[in-house]
Formats: sequence, C-alpha cells, structure tokens
Amino acid sequence: MKIIPELLLFVIVPFLLNSGNGIETSTHSINNRTPEKQPYRTSYHFQPRQNWMNDPNGPMYYKGVYHLFYQHNPEAATFGDRIVWGHSVSYDLINWIHLNNAIEPSGPYDNNSCWSGSATIIPGKEQPVILYTGIDDKKHQVQNLAMPRNLSDPFLREWIKHPQNPVMSPPSGVEVNNFRDPSTAWQGKDGKWRVVIGAQNGDEGKTILYQSEDFVNWKVDPNPFYASDNTGVCECPDFFPVNISGSKNGVDTSVQNPSVRHVLKISYLRKQHDYYFLGKYVSDQENFIPDVRFTGTSSDLRYDYGKFYASKSFFDYAKNRRILWGWVNESDSTQDDIEKGWAGLQSIPRQVWLDKSGKRLVQWPIEEVEKLRDKHISIMGEKLVYGSNLEVSGITASQADVEVLFELPELQSAEFLDPDGVDPQLLCSQEDASRSGIIGPFGLLALASKDLKEHTAIFFKIYRAPNRYVGLMCNDQRRSSFRHDLDKTAYGTIFDIDPNLKNISLRSLIDHSIIESFGDEGRVCITSRVYPSLAIDKDAHLYAFNNGSQSVVVSKLNAWSMKQAEIGREGNISYT
Repeated sequence: MKIIPELLLFVIVPFLLNSGNGIETSTHSINNRTPEKQPYRTSYHFQPRQNWMNDPNGPMYYKGVYHLFYQHNPEAATFGDRIVWGHSVSYDLINWIHLNNAIEPSGPYDNNSCWSGSATIIPGKEQPVILYTGIDDKKHQVQNLAMPRNLSDPFLREWIKHPQNPVMSPPSGVEVNNFRDPSTAWQGKDGKWRVVIGAQNGDEGKTILYQSEDFVNWKVDPNPFYASDNTGVCECPDFFPVNISGSKNGVDTSVQNPSVRHVLKISYLRKQHDYYFLGKYVSDQENFIPDVRFTGTSSDLRYDYGKFYASKSFFDYAKNRRILWGWVNESDSTQDDIEKGWAGLQSIPRQVWLDKSGKRLVQWPIEEVEKLRDKHISIMGEKLVYGSNLEVSGITASQADVEVLFELPELQSAEFLDPDGVDPQLLCSQEDASRSGIIGPFGLLALASKDLKEHTAIFFKIYRAPNRYVGLMCNDQRRSSFRHDLDKTAYGTIFDIDPNLKNISLRSLIDHSIIESFGDEGRVCITSRVYPSLAIDKDAHLYAFNNGSQSVVVSKLNAWSMKQAEIGREGNISYT
C-alpha cells in the first residue's frame, strides 16, 4: 500500500476545526421542558439533545469505537445557514457519547456551511480521512479534506483541514450549487482512489467520478458514473459491493472480484427518497451498469418506503458487516419543531446484505439493539378470525420491539390484482386496515389508544397476480393522531412472494414518535413518524389484528419493552 505523504502534513497544520463549543450539556433544558418530559422524544433512537439534525455523515469504526457524524444546526431546531458536523461515538452503535462538533465553517472554502460527506480509512497506517462539501464564500459547493489531529485518540475529538482545500471544485457541465456529498472512497486495482459526488446539470442528475493517487489531487472523469434524466440533483451517493453468495457478511468498499455485485444508492432530492440500483461495476472502464434504469415509478427499488433519506453505509471491520443509517425527518410543522426545541432522528442502524434471489437487498436492525430488550411477553398459536383485535399487553407499548410471524391460509384463495401500473401508496390509502379483503389486511396496530380511535396500522394484504403472488405492505398513519397539522401519508409497497409461502413475518421498532417496520424478514421496510394525542407513554397500546375474511394465525409473537439507550455528553454519562 502506498502511504500518502501529503496527508502527513495534517499533523502540523495548525487549523483546528473546533471552536470549543460542545453540542449540549446534559443539564440544559429545552423551552423549560426537559427532553425526558416531551412525549415525542425517542428513548433509543439517536438524536442530539437539542436543535436540528439531518444527514448521517462519515460513519466508521476506528480503534474499537464507532463514530457517527451528522449534519447539525447548533443554533436552532431548523435548517440554517451555518451547518456543522456534529460528532458522537459509541462502543455498540446504540449507546452514544456526544462530543464537540467535529467540523465547523472556518475558511473561504466552507465559511457558509459544512455539508455532507464520508469517511474513508486509509490502509497501512489506518488513517481516517473525511471528504465533505463546503459552501464557499461565493456560495459555490466544493469538496474539502479533513483528518484527525491525533490518531492515537480513539474518539478522534479534534479535526484539522488540509491547506490545499478545496481539493475539488465543480467541473464543466455541473451546476456550482449542485455539486455535493462525496461518497466513501474505494481503491482500484491500480492503487488509485475513486470517489463519486452527486451533481446536477439542468434536469439531468448524475454522479461524477474522481480519481486520485494521493487523496489530495483529484482528477475528474469526463463521463458520468451514472446519470438519470428529469430527476434533478443526485444527493448523497453511496457505492459499495455485496456478496452474491447469500451470506450476511459485508465486504470492504474496495473489494472487486467475481464474488460480489455492486450497489449504487442515490438520494433524489425531488422525490425525497433513497433509491438503489444493483448492477455490475466495470472497473477498467469506470462504469456502473445497473440491472434496471431509474423509471420514476413504484417499481424502482428503495431502502425504505416511508421516511428515510440521505442514508450512508459503512463496512464494520469489527463484525464483518455492512451497516446502514438513514435520516428520518419530522412530520409535524416547523413551528412544532421550534417549540420542541429539536428536529430529526437517525434510524436504528441496519445490517444490509443481498437477498438470495439476487434481486433486492435485505435490511435488519443490528443485533445490538436487542440488548435494550426488557420485559417480555410471548403469544403462540392465536387464531385471528375476521374482525379480531388481539391486545399485546404486559409491555410498554410506546417503547417496544415486537416480532410476529403470521401463518397464512392457502394463497389460491387470495383476491386478484394486476400490480403493473398500480401505485402501492395510493392502494394503501384506498385499501386501509379497516376495509375487508380475503387474505388481509392483517398486522399490527401500534401506538393505539385503548378504544382504537387513534392508531398506526402496519399490515399486509396478499394477492394473486398474473403468474405469481404479491404482497402489499402498508403503514397507514391517517388515524395516528387527532391532530390535523401533521403529514399522515399512507405508505406502501408491493413485493413478490414465494408461491409456497406459509408464513410472513413483521418486526416493528416502536419508539414514541417513530415506527420502523421490517416485513418479510427485512425484504421490505417502512418507517413513519407519528405524534399521538392519546396513545402517549403508558396510554399507548399494541394490537395484532385481522380484517380479512380468511383467518390468519399468530404462529409466534414476541414483544419486549425497550430500555432507554444511554445518550449523553462526555463526562455526564454512565457508559458501560
């Protein structure tokens, strides 16, 4: 491995990023209300104690410590003109220690904000480096380089910037205000580093490839790495390999061999969704060939069919897995955010691997979240006839992890649906949880009031389709709250199912104002934000239900109350 001599300049460059301002102290109150007394604060999802947070940035594992950086406005609960990189560390990806901001505006190349980027670990000396987007003094978007001041510090508390910043400026054919979010870099067989950056030119969205021998001097490839018409800017691109063997193990970002395929993820700003493409990376031509091009329809693959955006993955060397985070924004108003004093969550980190079919990715909450499981109940072999509502009692339903396996009737009895051209989100709003079908709707009613007038329904319906069977998975939050000033979209997706399917699984992580649901063993995921009026804390209930004419059986249901994760300021947290 070629050591990068230019990077060694960092240790003597006296440009410290931190101004000494920490994120927040654990004793600070928000609008005279402590976060613990706010009904919509989460208990085990990552969020700063106050103010705005959006994209996850630069996640990595270094010297036994996990790092999460994130877009943060330290001054207000809204997006602002001076965005910084917040920084927190963890030993298990669940309990977190807040540190000082890692990267703040300080020079002409970033004095109007430090936007998203990624971390790369340089082999050999195991040097972490960060590429991030700076909004410069002309309001142009440029790419900058930063590195830890002290490599012996596992918390990487202080970061310094390279004297040659910016290391990349908008090339020809790219709008100067739409050139951002460098990916994690990967190393080719020729030893050169590659990175892709999101961009736009008119209505064309594209990812731009750069190469470098030393991580400082970068040369743009004249041909887009991937382009899509009529989409606008491609934000937060992520590019990584996955095993084709069906193994859950991840692989390092630089791996290129016949045992892997590649994933290109793009966050389309106009859609506010994260789409991914499986395909072939032709490294000698610096070209990515997706199996299917972007269509702008419901057939496009997404990580999550609810609220989940600007995601970032990293390879976890400690456990040989690929981990994915996504930003989950609020569904209430800006004024609500100001009154709460905070806005934005990160999803529970998800392990990601290629499904055995080779046609889609599987996502599953990391195993560490199970350490928070507390009081447990189990239900076995309960038949749900039409109109059944089975309460899952004995746990804290506002802060829970529930896994349920539904045994299905014969699929031949399912009603017919030709899914071609069908909008599953519209279908979920039409075929809601209370409207009877044949096989379904059945699933969970989460964050529900005792009388069920308030609830969020996560459910399935099974259909016969031409030459196959399909499942519809919905998250219907239209009855999630009596409040009228909320986004209560009904989310949904249609997916192929095995014609011999006897059971279908659903797992939901419920945490006061967020529900992350994983259907069919993680092949489909839907996340929503809900703000109940009645179903708050101890007044929240959880039910399994069936409103289909065919009975389904709760073959196995396990539910746990979840303990609160330890998330606090360094020095003010009891961390084990």
